[in-house]
Amino acid sequence: MRRLWLVAAAAVPLFAAGAQQPQQPQQPQQAKQPQQQPSAAADPSQSGVLRVCSDPDNLPFSNRKQEGFENRIAALLARELGDTLTYTWWPQRRGFVRNTLRARECDVIIGVPGGFDPVLETKPYYRSTYYIVTRTDRKLRIASLDDPALRKLKIAVNLIGEDYTNPPPAHALGARGILAVGYTTFYDAEHRPEDIVNAVADRKVDVAIVWGPLAGYFAKRASVPLTLVALPDSVDRTGYPFAYDIAVGVRRSDKALKARIEDVLDRKREEIAAILQEYNIPSFTRPK
Repeated sequence: MRRLWLVAAAAVPLFAAGAQQPQQPQQPQQAKQPQQQPSAAADPSQSGVLRVCSDPDNLPFSNRKQEGFENRIAALLARELGDTLTYTWWPQRRGFVRNTLRARECDVIIGVPGGFDPVLETKPYYRSTYYIVTRTDRKLRIASLDDPALRKLKIAVNLIGEDYTNPPPAHALGARGILAVGYTTFYDAEHRPEDIVNAVADRKVDVAIVWGPLAGYFAKRASVPLTLVALPDSVDRTGYPFAYDIAVGVRRSDKALKARIEDVLDRKREEIAAILQEYNIPSFTRPK
């Protein structure tokens, strides 16, 4: 349901597994605004309103209270563009782009992976990878997915979407004959994004393989010290990469809006980096 599906969509085919699909809202939910939204025919680069497509319950990325780091970056973009910031809320799962950006309910997605075909992407504003998460006091010192110790440990990975698609680390573990426990990315009152990290802290699992922003944000808030080890910024033997560029996405026809946003991303790179650091989002530069 969450940002992980976007990461998977860039690299992993979707395999139906017969899982029951939670109901989706019938219509995108627009935040109440003091002024009328621009029409779908308006040029979004000149509308005076930055209309953002976002998930209402997806920390550390976004939420309806605008507490996520993507909310902060959206506010920065709106401020620098001189635009009013508005939101259309829709859970990030299959159909997110179709029901928001393509339906012209909004014009901008703050975080999309590089190579995500349905959108026109800006230059990336950060790059991250999956992380091995362990309790520091256990001193497991797992440095890679090829560590033989993993065969004797209980490992957790996220499963993505209503069809329980496997992300790159799950493919990598499977190729090595290592079993893992799946943690859903459909969040509700019972299942939360921090569950997979808390499972390590609470000794429910020994190791978790977690997408960098989730790993960094929730490890910092865990009840005990946790150790994070980055998976390599390379393509695994399975053919799937572990690391991804993250950019802002717009409709393919909105080249002027893309250019205006890229100008802000370039000028405010240090301020964006400070936001990422505040949320403990691990970010690095693509290797040359």
